[in-house]
Amino acid sequence: MRLIFLIVLAATVFSSCTDEVKTTTSPTEKKDTLVYLNHADTARYVGINTCRLCHQSIYNTFIETGMGKSFAGATKQKSAGDYKHSVIYDAFSDFYYKSFWGKNDSLYFLEFRLQGKDTIYKRVERCDYIIGSGHHTNSHMQNISGHFNQMPMTFYTQKKEWHLPPGFENGVNTRFTRKIGLECMSCHNALPDFVMGSENKYNHVDEGINCERCHGPGSVHMQQRSMGTKIDTTNYIDYSIVNPSKLAIDLQFDVCQRCHLQGNAVLKEGKSFYDFKPGMKLSDYISVFLPKYANADDEFIMASHADRLKMSQCFIKSFKPYEVKNKLKPYKDALTCITCHNPHVSVKVTGNEVFNNACKNCHQEGGKSNLACTDKNVVAAKNAKHGHAPAELLNCVGCHMPKSGSIDIPHVTVHDHYIRKPITKKEKDKIKTFLGLYAINEKAPDSLTKAKAYVYQYEKFEQKGYYLDSAVKYLSIKNKDLIIKNFNALVQLYFLRNDYTKVISFVNQIGAADLIKTILNKKSYDNQHAWTCYRIAESYNYLNKVAEALTFFEQANKLAPFVPDFTDKLATCYATNGNNTLAHQYFTETLKENPKYVSAITNLGFLYLTEGNSNRAEQLYMQALELDPDNENTLLNLAGLYNFKGNKLETKNTLKILLKKHPDNKKAAQILSAMAK
Repeated sequence: MRLIFLIVLAATVFSSCTDEVKTTTSPTEKKDTLVYLNHADTARYVGINTCRLCHQSIYNTFIETGMGKSFAGATKQKSAGDYKHSVIYDAFSDFYYKSFWGKNDSLYFLEFRLQGKDTIYKRVERCDYIIGSGHHTNSHMQNISGHFNQMPMTFYTQKKEWHLPPGFENGVNTRFTRKIGLECMSCHNALPDFVMGSENKYNHVDEGINCERCHGPGSVHMQQRSMGTKIDTTNYIDYSIVNPSKLAIDLQFDVCQRCHLQGNAVLKEGKSFYDFKPGMKLSDYISVFLPKYANADDEFIMASHADRLKMSQCFIKSFKPYEVKNKLKPYKDALTCITCHNPHVSVKVTGNEVFNNACKNCHQEGGKSNLACTDKNVVAAKNAKHGHAPAELLNCVGCHMPKSGSIDIPHVTVHDHYIRKPITKKEKDKIKTFLGLYAINEKAPDSLTKAKAYVYQYEKFEQKGYYLDSAVKYLSIKNKDLIIKNFNALVQLYFLRNDYTKVISFVNQIGAADLIKTILNKKSYDNQHAWTCYRIAESYNYLNKVAEALTFFEQANKLAPFVPDFTDKLATCYATNGNNTLAHQYFTETLKENPKYVSAITNLGFLYLTEGNSNRAEQLYMQALELDPDNENTLLNLAGLYNFKGNKLETKNTLKILLKKHPDNKKAAQILSAMAK
């Protein structure tokens, strides 16, 4: 009881302090020494239903918003899809897809391949969750033993069409294996219960973005209200919970930018996607980078609303930091996200007058609007042409925030939040010039953060060599201390450059034993140390030093035991080193985590083959091909098995199938060529 009493007392003291803030102080300079109580490590998230107990009316409208409907189970009620016309075709992979409702109103996806009119392959997978409110899209997820993967069909609601999801098109269809990690889940939903030591495993996920994503953990606020403590919020700030409208403007934007600042997100050292809370400075936790081009102001990605708005003169001129008229809401008259968007009310029921009035608030002369499109002569002309009433004609957004396609999400149009005069086709057609990666939410990120940004841009988005070349400039290796400081980034960089000798040279400068004992020994939500160990192990593998590789595969698995990539590689390394007992153990563990992990099924088949059990090997190869008929290693192993059995015809046929899908496989081509002689 004493602890709660102290918390309440602290809130009272903080609240009374707000009355002493001088109105001449710049809100951006006014340091938040008045710390929000729900920033404490002991503050807990209580869930939307707890908030609902006191805020029922807000709850009723919020659950109808895009955030409230962002994520839910795959039900007919949640789905916006048209299932009468749900067949799509990926010409790159030669797979067809069809969505349909099956037994118990469960949603399924059928992947199949045709040869003429005959179905020569099919795979059916159940969908467990639908992500997206349906305003733009419904995408789909599968849960395998707690591991969440995206599925290869998205319904684009504006066009009412099924297509491959964003990022699956143009030859990069990952089918049923795209991992939904913490970065993705933590923006598209309430904060999940993520399993540390995994890439995409969750103990529990809520359904829908909830109140606490914008207001912070609610336990302190709930405790105070349950004890009858009240604060006059018309005169004081309630420091038990964050009200974004009462934050300094940069912090207010950061609440929105946590998710509406999409791009290349680089976590600060030691931070995770859990750590930022509303009212905190986002750049202390995450720096978000985007490629910057000359003459490309018309290009943007879908969730970049805040960044685009900040480019607008409407935003820049909407406030004067040193002229604070309202102590509690110093930026009440500035143009921010909540000027136009009430986060508690769906945009679908927000009338055009709300957006138009936001423009008219500034564009007034002598009490009358000076917006050109309200000129009575213009109105009369357009009214005569279109038959619209003048009130319907005024649509500032239509001209100055036009809808267009984002560069990252196909089949979708969104409003560009860069408010300006409409640009001409001549302006759009200017040649783009790449200027570099720029941190949108931070003025001067450090060299290590910049280096990571270039490495991530290459690894996650565009495999262009100049990104890695730029990263080299920011990672100094002048001495051992700098190598240690930049070690994880250096290993990742040179691993991506396929410079395995360089990776091992860094290991040798520090010493493998010291690395594992003192540097690469921490578990984290992003598995940074585990991935570094994995990359070192793979570098040893490429240099045919399998004994050395084993040590680092073991450490990677120790730090992240729920990543099938790591356990599969560890099992393979044990087999290569002659320890079949442990190889079987870790292949079993891999398949326990993910029974559909094709690489482990194939590798286990090869292990059985080396032990003389060719029948079991063939069973496993066939099981793998039922999941992935084009898997390169599986087909090569199967061809080897047929050759081992003396079945020349099946060997040739399997090699031909492999080369049809993987024409650059030199080993398969050499074997087939030798068999033809």
